[in-house]
Amino acid sequence: MIKETIPKTGETVRIQSYKHDGNIHRVWKETTILKATDSIIIGGNNHTLVTESDNRKWVTREPALVYFHKEAWFNVIAMFREDGVYYYCNLASPYVYDGEAIKYIDYDLDIKLFPDGKYFLLDEDEYIQHKKEMRYSKDIDDILHYQVDTLQEWIEEKRGPFAEDFVHIWYKRYQELNQS
Repeated sequence: MIKETIPKTGETVRIQSYKHDGNIHRVWKETTILKATDSIIIGGNNHTLVTESDNRKWVTREPALVYFHKEAWFNVIAMFREDGVYYYCNLASPYVYDGEAIKYIDYDLDIKLFPDGKYFLLDEDEYIQHKKEMRYSKDIDDILHYQVDTLQEWIEEKRGPFAEDFVHIWYKRYQELNQS
């Protein structure tokens, strides 16, 4: 059983994404914790090393914020690019933090939100393939489809990490923490 804890503000942690079958999917080496409570974690990173399941390595190109919620079956990455903020939303299990890393199961479906407000559901083919190969239960399938709708509502209503000031406030906090 995983003993959960809460990371401390300013602490640097890893993020580990798994697949439903328990195999590692992707690891982000360093994310600075900006806020952590019993129910949310907000972090920031920039030019962090990412290792894929096949051991391919790459470095993120821009500053990003990450948002995890204990009740949500999704997490959100806000990426700061020259032409605006892009959001990449992973449909995923709620996170756990065990003192080693923020961990979650990635369920393939993603929503990408552009600075102009348009968004698209991605990777439906991958979801269908993995659902069959890894035998996602009907309960998991139902939860994920419900959470796609919930995520779209959050985007349209500008809730949580999509709120107008959210990314700017937390990005400023990230910059302040990294200057000290």
